[in-house]
Amino acid sequence: MKSKQRTIWDELEQGFGGGSKFRILLQLLLNPNETFTKYALVKATGMRTPSVESQLKVLLKIDWIKEYAFTPKTYQINLENEVVSQISEVFEKIKYIKSAS
Repeated sequence: MKSKQRTIWDELEQGFGGGSKFRILLQLLLNPNETFTKYALVKATGMRTPSVESQLKVLLKIDWIKEYAFTPKTYQINLENEVVSQISEVFEKIKYIKSAS
């Protein structure tokens, strides 16, 4: 049991990482039905292209996002991943907290 929990926490740490990865995840999680090019993510997050590219590689490696082989490539949150699905549910619940109070 402990090894499975450790694996989940490792995945969460790798997925959320620093602030830059969180900004990308937030953009994708808040718009789960949309796909984004790298350029669109650069514009939406205010990050530099190399940083976005680096974070996308990590998120693809752990299967938190999907990559579509269009020209240019597009990216979308992977709600089929159980961890991402749970994170998405939490984000859906908390995104209205400030507006409700």
